[in-house]
Amino acid sequence: MNDVLVRQYLANFYKHREPFIEEMETYALEHHVPIMDKAGMEFMLGLLYLIQPTSILEIGSAIGYSSIRMAKEFPNVKIVTMERNAERIRKAKEFIERSDYSNRILLLEGDALLLKEKLPENRQFDVIFIDAAKAQYKRFFELFEPLLSDRGVIISDNVLFKGQVAESADLVDDRRKKALIKKIQNYNEWLMNHPKYDSTIIPIGDGVAISKKRGVNND
Repeated sequence: MNDVLVRQYLANFYKHREPFIEEMETYALEHHVPIMDKAGMEFMLGLLYLIQPTSILEIGSAIGYSSIRMAKEFPNVKIVTMERNAERIRKAKEFIERSDYSNRILLLEGDALLLKEKLPENRQFDVIFIDAAKAQYKRFFELFEPLLSDRGVIISDNVLFKGQVAESADLVDDRRKKALIKKIQNYNEWLMNHPKYDSTIIPIGDGVAISKKRGVNND
């Protein structure tokens, strides 16, 4: 099977993206801002159609791309998103204010590991979307999973790291990259063996992990 041709074929079925969304994609490409790729984004939106969330917590706003895409598709959803990079915060604010969804997207500024106390008391989320510092994924999961509603799911992006997690990190010369690959490998192994969650990793985009509490139905 030709993976490139398959991706091109599937791209024909992606929903038309308005010029504003394409502007964000172009900005991200030109300024090297990591946003969810088109295939991964379409897959996640498809998953959210099944969940029909009313509340989403996003760890890692970047320029607000995912938040805006999710708010656009789900008019009843409210999103809390967190970002620590000052320049990305500035641009995310600009894009969110220009969108039609600023009243449903709350951007919290700072390190997500220090922002939990800024969330409304007893707040629960139907979806927790982790798309920030990959080396901290386990800490993000452990910190915020108590806020997940019984019917909710946790989505982790970039868990395949361009396929490099399938290889031995010891073969990588760059020490920082080697450490990061090992962190992601360890996260995936920990996640797939979590005693409270059933998880699966979908090899789409840069790898998307989906985790749901064991013994909980969507009824």
